[in-house]
Amino acid sequence: MKSSNKNISIISITLGSGGAEKVISLLLKSLRLDYNVTLVLFYNNIHFQIPENVNLVILSDTSPDRPFYLKAVDTLKFIRKYYQFVKKENISISISFLAFPNLINGIISTFNKSVKTIISERGFPSDNVSSKLSLYISKVFYPIFYNRCDKLFSNSVHINKDLKDNFGIKIPMEVIYNPIEIPKKTIDSNVLNQNFETLKVITAGTLNKRKNQIMIIRALNKSVLKYDLSILGGGELQDYLNSEIINFNLEDSISLKGKVKNVNDYLLSNHCFVLSSFTEGFPNALLEAMAIGLPSISTNCLSGPLELLNENEEVSIKTGEFYIGKYGILVNNDDHIGLSSALDYFHNNPLEREKFSKLSLQRAKEYHLDAIYAKFNKFIQN
Repeated sequence: MKSSNKNISIISITLGSGGAEKVISLLLKSLRLDYNVTLVLFYNNIHFQIPENVNLVILSDTSPDRPFYLKAVDTLKFIRKYYQFVKKENISISISFLAFPNLINGIISTFNKSVKTIISERGFPSDNVSSKLSLYISKVFYPIFYNRCDKLFSNSVHINKDLKDNFGIKIPMEVIYNPIEIPKKTIDSNVLNQNFETLKVITAGTLNKRKNQIMIIRALNKSVLKYDLSILGGGELQDYLNSEIINFNLEDSISLKGKVKNVNDYLLSNHCFVLSSFTEGFPNALLEAMAIGLPSISTNCLSGPLELLNENEEVSIKTGEFYIGKYGILVNNDDHIGLSSALDYFHNNPLEREKFSKLSLQRAKEYHLDAIYAKFNKFIQN
């Protein structure tokens, strides 16, 4: 490592295609200019490009998809290897993303008081668990190991409140929203101000229960207007969603595109974006769609959409209806009737599509990488 700047490490399970990993990949572009940065991954799974001058350490060459007992063995190895790495490389600041690395950072803080440990929670904790057992484990270990770290940042005020109220987290916490790079190509908002016989709608995300894409399929089935829905992403519910599309006779209106790399190209060719999630940390997919210039509709789930689309001002939405926010439209969780009405609203009002396209572009600029990194850098230095 170089010696002129502080040595910092970023630890993550992988650099796969998830939202937290996307944030890491963006922050690394700026961090490397101010620090000697090492990215430490537990497993060798890399989706995003790692910038030049960022050191890479991989603690295990095995796949993260391993039986529970092997993962338990891995955990002990990771603690030992990472502790040795921090000491050997004279790491000043250790920054972790997601629960498992956060817990390890808390353990490191217990045995090495000279390193500043900063942890980042990326999902709404009370809903971001796969079972009652994992929630119980979180309730036990979060207060023990999170509170041994120096500070915490998340991407939503609702996450921080949940950590404080329901998990007993007492260390200083701050909200630093996800950064975005403004795309070179964006939608010409004026083009959306015309009558379309078929409105082209798009959504993006892993095909699982949490993302709840079936809600959009049911919403289109409810409407009498014509739509062309593209669903980007792969996952465990692909066969189920495909069968429901067939059951509703919507094969000509809905297509499952699978995993794609050129997401922006798909966004550019559509008229509206929908986020149907039950829960989020901070929805990168929604922010990226807004940065392209798409008028957007989202469930008012915890957390992120209310902050993005209505500056976190609370709203009350009746079942079967929708709320026109400052930067987009909000509907209740799993309310396909409300979503159908919201889609029809955009379909029938070209002027509103143009208006919210311009507002999306305006809002997305507030999350530009330069602005978010400046706040992040100040946070880790103080």
